[in-house]
Amino acid sequence: MLCRKKANDSALTNFEVLDFLRSRGAEEDSTRVIVSVAPSEVFNYLEQTVACNQTRESVAEFLKKSEKYNLVKAEILNIINIRPSSVVDIDPLISDSERRLGESIEEFVELVAEVFPAPAQMQADEGADEDGEEIPDGKQVDTS
Repeated sequence: MLCRKKANDSALTNFEVLDFLRSRGAEEDSTRVIVSVAPSEVFNYLEQTVACNQTRESVAEFLKKSEKYNLVKAEILNIINIRPSSVVDIDPLISDSERRLGESIEEFVELVAEVFPAPAQMQADEGADEDGEEIPDGKQVDTS
């Protein structure tokens, strides 16, 4: 499913780039230098994105489960790379999303969250309120 028929056939997901770097021995060492594979900035950046938790299996599962939404390749690529976690995040990624997804937009957001786990930093950010203050046990924090 993730195999390319021709070189430069289409755009790669962030996961595919990260997977390629890892397969070539790229790793972060204590000095934040990559073992002679690619610039350390690329690897370090991708390790901090949603791609760090993705697998070939999760991408394949998403491709299969999202077929019913009739998304174009660019929309799928952006969803895999960005991992939208709310309806608001979906709108800029899928053209005319309200008309095309309709009532199933919430279901689609749940599918993305189910198939692609959030990186640790995103999970920590989702537990904070708009002011960036931690919300313990889902209760509101009085900031006044």
